[in-house]
Amino acid sequence: MTSDNFLITIVGPTAIGKTALSIQLAKHFKAEIISCDSRQFYKEMTIGTAVPETDELVAAKHHFIQNRSIFDDYNVGEFERDALSKLGKLFIENPIQIMVGGSGLYVDAVLKGLDYFPEVDYKIRDELNQKLESKGLEYLQKKLKELDLETYNTITIDNPKRVMRALEVCIGSGKPYSTFKNKPKAPRNFTSIKIGLNADREIIYSRINKRVDIMIENGLLEEAKELYQHKKLNALQTVGYRELFSYFDENFTKEFAISEIKKNTRRFAKRQLTWFKKDENTLWFNYLADIHTIIAKVSDKINITKH
Repeated sequence: MTSDNFLITIVGPTAIGKTALSIQLAKHFKAEIISCDSRQFYKEMTIGTAVPETDELVAAKHHFIQNRSIFDDYNVGEFERDALSKLGKLFIENPIQIMVGGSGLYVDAVLKGLDYFPEVDYKIRDELNQKLESKGLEYLQKKLKELDLETYNTITIDNPKRVMRALEVCIGSGKPYSTFKNKPKAPRNFTSIKIGLNADREIIYSRINKRVDIMIENGLLEEAKELYQHKKLNALQTVGYRELFSYFDENFTKEFAISEIKKNTRRFAKRQLTWFKKDENTLWFNYLADIHTIIAKVSDKINITKH
């Protein structure tokens, strides 16, 4: 669907410079910024999620940064709804807006839409958890094979979380999990232009290691210590906090915890690139690309689409 509205989305691995580029583009196009970094929603997590600095937040209007609490239950479906609602209002003011973030699922939710699954009674999940403990994964796999052969043949069958998710939908709805997938999505009222930032792997890894060192200097340990009592919350099951919680539990030394944060962040960056590279329509740029080159490419794309 073509439209007079354009959403410029900036993707790429963590620590590559997406925030800086988004601000430059927002200033040029007089746009505002939708953040779709699922870790930056939470106001209690500042240092470990690399929330934009105060001067960056002032330089361009941002949305969905530290607008939630770790105690809130917030998911990608709710974000899709909230982001589309906000974009609807922003496009009235300006037909070009910016979105930035490294959470691939959240980017896709806004640009394409998600498959929607019915709400499931938590008791079903508890029962499946008990079955997993008492009878093992093989029992659940067999059950899924009976209820939904298509899903059994297509998901990562040795992943307990995936098997249980599919099973709870099958049991809770009385319909196969596969019947809820790949339904037609609601059309978007904007044209998507996706920009990717990248660099050689050594450079990405070096930037990540440096960023983690800066986070430690800026007080990540103290921030994690304040959140430690809530470590079981879903929002805190994330790189940068999990490793430090293991240090506080005396399972890791401090040095090992920091090295694990770096290692796990590098792995995360690798997964991000794999996800984003799947979209052949993304315009990729080196992280050092001149801003005028990027603006020219984006402007061309907008003009071509308009005509």
